[in-house]
Amino acid sequence: MVKIEGTLDEIRELIGDVKRTVSTVKSTSKKVAKATKGTTRKLSAWQRYIKNKSNHIKFKRGDKKGRLDLKKMSAAFKRSRKK
Repeated sequence: MVKIEGTLDEIRELIGDVKRTVSTVKSTSKKVAKATKGTTRKLSAWQRYIKNKSNHIKFKRGDKKGRLDLKKMSAAFKRSRKK
């Protein structure tokens, strides 16, 4: 451990104002978080296809009843893309 001796003003000169540093770090991190939220990339064709409710094909019976049948959806997607 390091022992620091001196007047309060001398110590503040050495270390700096902690409150000011903490507040600038907080404000900077908030600005960065806002900037990163704003940038979104374009969805792929498959992601756009999946997002559309009318393209959903679901299992009708069995253990997976109600879940999306991605195998059939994939085949339908590939057929729709074929020209």
